[in-house]
Amino acid sequence: MRISECMTRKVQVASPDQSLRDAARVMADLDAGVLPVGENERLVGMITDRDIAVRGIAEGRGPDTKIRDVMSAEVQCCYDDQEVGDVLQNMRELKVRRMPVISRDRRLVGIVSLATSPRMANPHGPAKRWAASRSRAATIRRRRIDAS
Repeated sequence: MRISECMTRKVQVASPDQSLRDAARVMADLDAGVLPVGENERLVGMITDRDIAVRGIAEGRGPDTKIRDVMSAEVQCCYDDQEVGDVLQNMRELKVRRMPVISRDRRLVGIVSLATSPRMANPHGPAKRWAASRSRAATIRRRRIDAS
């Protein structure tokens, strides 16, 4: 399975010239902890709620500080035509929970998250085991009822 089949396509992108306040507001509205930062349709960085707290507030920077001053400019990303398993393994090795997905012409096309992708990458993973356990429980209940 290709990463393009399980990534989130509708991604809110921040501008490096927006303020930390703007980024925090968008994150709150989206219930997200990260925003890709783009300029001229290209990915130039990522900003996380942790960046705002540690590189912003903890260093005495105000809410009007520009995103470019605290974002991570070196971003690990993957291509939309890569295999899910390869991308997830890379994410685990890099110890990142989210990764931007770009096209071969380096345009941002989505984002992938460890929180949602393992179900698709591993057909025997937690979601499959949960469904199987629910099925077994229903069978046991039916047997108890039939035995009564």
